[in-house]
Amino acid sequence: MLGLSNQALSNLLYWVTRKRWLIFAFAISLFLFYVPSPETLSPEGHRTLIIVVIAIILIVGEVIPLPAVAILILILEVILGIDTPNGVANSFMSDAVFFIMGSLMLAVAIVSQGLDKRLALGIIKMTGNKTWRIVFGFVSISAILSSFIGEHTVAAMMLPVALTLVRNTSTDQKVVHRLATLLLFSIAYGCAMGSIGTPSGGGRNVIMIGYFSEFGLGNISYLDWIKYAYPMLLLEIPIAVLILWMTFKPNQTILDSAVRKLKVNVTKAGKMTGNQVMAILIFVAVFLGWVFLSPYLGLGIIALIGVFLYLSFGLIEWKDINRNTNWGVIILFGAAISLGIQMKETGAAEWVANQSISIMSMLVDDIGFMRWFISVFLTGLLTNILSNAATVAVLGPVVLDMGGNPIILGLATSIASAFAYLTIVASPTCMIIHSSGLVKSSDYLKAGWKLFIMSMVLLFIISNFYWPYLS
Repeated sequence: MLGLSNQALSNLLYWVTRKRWLIFAFAISLFLFYVPSPETLSPEGHRTLIIVVIAIILIVGEVIPLPAVAILILILEVILGIDTPNGVANSFMSDAVFFIMGSLMLAVAIVSQGLDKRLALGIIKMTGNKTWRIVFGFVSISAILSSFIGEHTVAAMMLPVALTLVRNTSTDQKVVHRLATLLLFSIAYGCAMGSIGTPSGGGRNVIMIGYFSEFGLGNISYLDWIKYAYPMLLLEIPIAVLILWMTFKPNQTILDSAVRKLKVNVTKAGKMTGNQVMAILIFVAVFLGWVFLSPYLGLGIIALIGVFLYLSFGLIEWKDINRNTNWGVIILFGAAISLGIQMKETGAAEWVANQSISIMSMLVDDIGFMRWFISVFLTGLLTNILSNAATVAVLGPVVLDMGGNPIILGLATSIASAFAYLTIVASPTCMIIHSSGLVKSSDYLKAGWKLFIMSMVLLFIISNFYWPYLS
């Protein structure tokens, strides 16, 4: 009996150790629930902020899967009396969620056609075999592609290309460590920068567009977003290449043998098939629809039209879409949008905005700088701890209620959430390249802090001297 008792106690202590963040979230939520609501905050707003705190703790602690956190958000919105079940359902499903779902399905269809190998050959033909040119090509292609089809998809497509070049150079990890680090970060950081370019570049862009619409601040079209964000993206590319090259300059300045082997492998795959051509044409049509038809049909419906065409033309089977689509991401985005709407409706966002400005006013007198600091610097730091979508979901409603030009502050917040350069968990692309086993956790900060500062400076210049002429 004593042995069983000790075993049970050991198991309990092990469970408590593993689930300490979950226990902490439960304890803090009980404490906050019984704390009286501030006079300037409604009880519903108070309970909404409790959900926000719980979500942040669970996301940081990674104690349960992110989709489970999203489901918990929806459950608590009803249980805590913030909204009715039908009201929560209405706030969850929107064109933004359709857009995320359609974009992920489109990405699955593109990868299934094997277009990543064609992409590799195209990059090498453009860049040649000099390492710095290949780095420039990796950053540029990763950035431009990720602005349209999602950074994690592009990273997954580009990773085999980089690994092939590294392995064709040498199988000794010590010999190719700096080369591998340079090429892999070129992909990761290129994808992060590119994700700001269009609404389809990242879910948090769609979340912000959804907030603009839900809060009655106007509609930002696909083309409008490009006008705001793409100049910054194009400016970041050469600066990022320079920073990465100076930080991780490899011994191998020419990759002639590696490039030659890659060309041979790609050529063996044969000419482009009719299905691959059709897949490209459909995606181009979807992109044109996003640019010209989104004000009338919505971004989500156009994405779903593309999925319908891929399925109808037999370019992908439904079982492949069903198996490879990240449904958890869709649930997470829907819950994030729902929580953001509740923060607006209950007055929680306005209360947090006022408190933030009040605290900042003790340190700085310039109200414009305070708004910029909260919307950009705080977002940039949090996105390296939380997911970028979670950061925008939490801070978006706060920023939009701070006063000033909400469009500029909202766009700045969404773009700052792409400054995911500092940690492994900062973005899916950072985790993808870390999975290769060729980069160390300490490598992220070596170039990451430089890119973070560079991006902050560029965003400050563009948001203050370029955007006012567009809004």
